[in-house]
This record gives sequence, C-alpha cells and structure tokens, in this order.
Amino acid sequence: MTAEIHTAKGLMKVEFYQKDAPNTVKNFTDLSKKGFYDGLTFHRVLPDFVIQGGCPQGTGVGGPGHQIDCELDGGNQFHDKGVLSMAHAGRNTGGSQFFICHSRNNTSHLDGNHTCFGKVVEGADIIDDIKEGDKIEKIVVID
Repeated sequence: MTAEIHTAKGLMKVEFYQKDAPNTVKNFTDLSKKGFYDGLTFHRVLPDFVIQGGCPQGTGVGGPGHQIDCELDGGNQFHDKGVLSMAHAGRNTGGSQFFICHSRNNTSHLDGNHTCFGKVVEGADIIDDIKEGDKIEKIVVID
C-alpha cells in the first residue's frame, strides 16, 4: 500500500511500513480515505528537523477523537530523511498528527519514542519546500 500527499508545493509519494507498524498505517490510511487530512495545514515546521500536520484545529493540540498505541518494535524505527512518524503528547496518545523528517541530523532522539510508519520515496525535495501554514490538499491511498 502506498499514498500520495498532495500539496501546493508538489506531490510526495509514500510507502508504508505495514509489517512494522500495521495499526498506525491502518489508522493513517483510514483517516486519509475519509478525507480527514484534506485541507489541514502543516502547523509546525522546524528547519532541519520536521514538518508536522494532521491537527484539525491547526494548532497542534487537536486530534481525530481517538488515540492509538505506539508501535516501536519494528525494524524501520529510525527517523531518517523522509520518514513519516506519529506525533503524540506522550506514549500511546497519537491520533492524527504526524510529522515528516527533514534529515537525520536532529532526529535520532525520536527513535524508540515515536512510531515510524512510512517514508517519502518520491518527491522528498518537497519536504524542504513546505512552510508553516501550507495545506495538505489531499492524501490519496493506493491499495
């Protein structure tokens, strides 16, 4: 399963870590298929760190009305450039907010704390073009 994250800056194609984070992938793809992310912003952009989106309020405090458990035991739990990972306010509190890593330079402390569930495999240059407030136009899941 893959997905396309459409933004005004371009298209990012994602491959999911279904074997390593099946529940997180299912949560993200289910929300995407329902249109949950359509029109939401990247509300947090920290250069050489991450771009973060998925908050329905655009502030970083909102979610989908449910929480999911972290999945940290898989083999792909390294926050490298282009990796999608779940944001949370403490272990097992993630819901809809996710981030995409700019690089490995400042993200190693996230390993084992946030669930990596996919990676941008095409359009990784778009990550560096995203600015705070840029919209997620839509996320298209390809089964």
